This record gives sequence, structure tokens and C-alpha cells, in this order.
Amino acid sequence: MEIILNIALVILPAGAVLYTTYLFLKKQSEKEIIHLNSELKKERQNFFLPSRVESYQRAVLLMERIHPNSLVMRLHNPGLPAQMFQAELLKAIREEYDHNVAQQIFISLPGWEMVRNSKEETIKIINLAGKQMTPISMSSDLAAKIFEIIAEVGQLPSEIAVDYLKKELQQLF
Repeated sequence: MEIILNIALVILPAGAVLYTTYLFLKKQSEKEIIHLNSELKKERQNFFLPSRVESYQRAVLLMERIHPNSLVMRLHNPGLPAQMFQAELLKAIREEYDHNVAQQIFISLPGWEMVRNSKEETIKIINLAGKQMTPISMSSDLAAKIFEIIAEVGQLPSEIAVDYLKKELQQLF
């Protein structure tokens, strides 16, 4: 019985020390993992931040380029029939969007959704104006109708998307 008591007197303190050491080392390793994850996140942020900023810049540029005012002013050809001008406007929107579609990798899901919705709404505005044209209407008639529609709309989807993208970009800093 005395031997068991002596063994217990040695094993219990040794076990307590061993358990305390285990808890201490576990806590240290958890802190180290948290620290390494934090460092990794910082490194990733530093690595991807320039690409993200560029993507937001390009998305804003896309929104500016497909804004109905910009499109009409950039592509207007007075001698073109309205139907052909409408087709050129829609083609320009598709090309601009397709050229920038890869930017969605670095832009948040809601941000890119705003960009896509803005593109679709701009197409709807142009098609709405195009439906009101006659077969003899010219591009200037279509341009005037587009300007009339956007004056009635107030804030355009592309303007809303630009504001959203700017706010989202500010949150990165």
C-alpha cells in the first residue's frame, strides 16, 4: 500500500505538470496559428489589393462608357437610320461588358450584380426608345428619344452602380 501511495505521490504531480505543459503548448500553438493566419491574410491583401483596385476602376469605367449619354455622344452618326444606330449602341454595350467580364473575379458579388443589372437596364432603355421609332427615323431621333427617357428616369442604373462601387472600394481601405 505504501508503494502505491509513493507512486501516486510521484505520478500525480508529474501528471499535473505534464497536463499544464500540454495546455500551455496547445494555447501557444493556437496563438501561433492565429498569428500566421493573420500574416497570411495581410500578405494576400497586399498581393491582391492592386488587382482589386484596378478591377473597381475598370468597372467604373465600364459604367461610364455604357452610360446612355456617353454611348450616344461617342457613337452618334447623323446619317444612320435609327434601327442601325440602335444595333450599334447595343453592340457597343455588349463589347464593353464582354471586355470587362473578368473583373468580376475581384469585385464582390453584389457589386458585380449591380454592374450586370446596370448593363441590362441600359439595354432596356435603348430598346424602349428603339420601339418608339418609325422605319424612317434617323439616329438623331433615336438619340433624342433616349435623352428624353433618361431625363424621365432620374438617376440611371449605371450612376447607382458607380456610387455603389465607389463605396465598396472605400471599404477596402
